[in-house]
Amino acid sequence: MSNREEAEIQLSELDLLSSMFPYEEEFVVTDQLAVAELKHYAENESAEMPSSKVQFVLNVKPEVTNASMVEFSMACALPFKYPTVLPEITVRSSALSRSQQIHLNSDLKTYLMQNCSVTTPNAMQSEDNTFTRLWIYSHHIYNKQKRKNIIDWAKELALSGFCMPGKPGVVCVEGLQSSCEEFWSRVRRLTWKRILIRHREDVSLEGGGHAEIQKQRKFSTLEEKCFDAHGARGNHMDLGQLYHFLEEKGCADIFQMYFGVEGH
Repeated sequence: MSNREEAEIQLSELDLLSSMFPYEEEFVVTDQLAVAELKHYAENESAEMPSSKVQFVLNVKPEVTNASMVEFSMACALPFKYPTVLPEITVRSSALSRSQQIHLNSDLKTYLMQNCSVTTPNAMQSEDNTFTRLWIYSHHIYNKQKRKNIIDWAKELALSGFCMPGKPGVVCVEGLQSSCEEFWSRVRRLTWKRILIRHREDVSLEGGGHAEIQKQRKFSTLEEKCFDAHGARGNHMDLGQLYHFLEEKGCADIFQMYFGVEGH
């Protein structure tokens, strides 16, 4: 895996974390300059390797049965060669003594070494045995060229799904994992105010053949869907119609993931 491929994976995972932990107090990137350097490196062939590691903190408050709320923070630093090299992770909690924290972090390191394997050519090949569906959120999708790219790239990569332009913008693509990853790599390199993967679905393909892939699809092709555009610039869609469209496709639960409310 090349250095730039590793950089792209790191950026993709940061986007995924920001969608999983949307509140500022939950997911904190401690060095925004390092992220900017990493993005510049991934997008420019002539750019030099970043000078700083990407570091972030996850603040989590899990509910423990029959106990008070336990809060802990996980500090993570991504080595330049991540994911080929394991991340540096430290967990802290005011509810734990110093010795307990040392023991916890030692166990965590052992667990990661035993359960997180580095990416190998065989692992890369397994992408062709996985069906993936990406649910992408954008602050807005107006630009006609971007909308054309989304449709053209999906057709080129044999992906199905839909694109809802306007504000907000919604894109769903589904197909082989390697094709979905390539689509996301292209799309995220375009200029956006904000774009991220809101949800991801991965399903192992038993046979890996065309029939099995078609069986997993919820959409036949990738189409642009407009739902009674309104607003001053005609850039807001009827989200009620979007919900019914998702419901027809068996994806109604996605609506709440996007908008934080149940559809109707």
